[in-house]
Amino acid sequence: MLSPGFTMPRASLTTLAEDLASRGYVVAAVDHAYESDGTTFPGGRVLTCKACEQVFPDRSLHRVSDGRAQDVGFLLDRLTGPHSAWRYSWLIDAQRIGMAGHSIGGAAASAAMAADPRVDAGVNMDGTLFTPIPEGGLGGRPLLMLGGDPALLPPDFSDTSWEDNWPRLDGWKRWLTVTGAGHPAFTDWPVLGDEAGYPHPETPLSGTRSQQITRAYVGAFFDLHLRGMPAPRLDGPTAADPEVVFHRS
Repeated sequence: MLSPGFTMPRASLTTLAEDLASRGYVVAAVDHAYESDGTTFPGGRVLTCKACEQVFPDRSLHRVSDGRAQDVGFLLDRLTGPHSAWRYSWLIDAQRIGMAGHSIGGAAASAAMAADPRVDAGVNMDGTLFTPIPEGGLGGRPLLMLGGDPALLPPDFSDTSWEDNWPRLDGWKRWLTVTGAGHPAFTDWPVLGDEAGYPHPETPLSGTRSQQITRAYVGAFFDLHLRGMPAPRLDGPTAADPEVVFHRS
């Protein structure tokens, strides 16, 4: 399952979805109703970002990650329940479910793990943990935190949520950052910017390279924890990926 950033469409994670699908995963990317700038439903009804009017004034962004955790539970019910909404649901192994998200979608990954034991592994791609990790941890389940370059953060931006929540993670865990990768680097936007001849100003790393790294590390994480396959990339720094910095492991 893939969850995009706040106001962003699920299509912003297409290159990652394609890579995971090529590895043999069933991928469900989620448009969260009333959180995207525009979500089209069957019949032509379009929902806009009503949440934007509610969570920004009082900074209650935890309501977004909490709500997305409920969306994920609903999605799993609809895909793996006895009356699945998808005719190919037999392809899904309900005992091996992973979730990755970008920005607040990354915060939603750990929130979904805390709320639903069916989510076996999670990836947070540069997302502030607006919903804290529970004091008791995540039941020993693994979490990869893949962040942008701290040197590219605005000087007045203070976010200690990863530092604060790191001790609560009670399973396999990694905290990686990517040198030259700004906040959008884990999405399609740098790739599209390069193709259009307008590199993304927040991401010095090329779109091609940022997506190579995103695909490689997210894919390796799920291969390791959902399939039991070796993932040497996650063991420590490698000369093949000099941009990737291991902060905690």
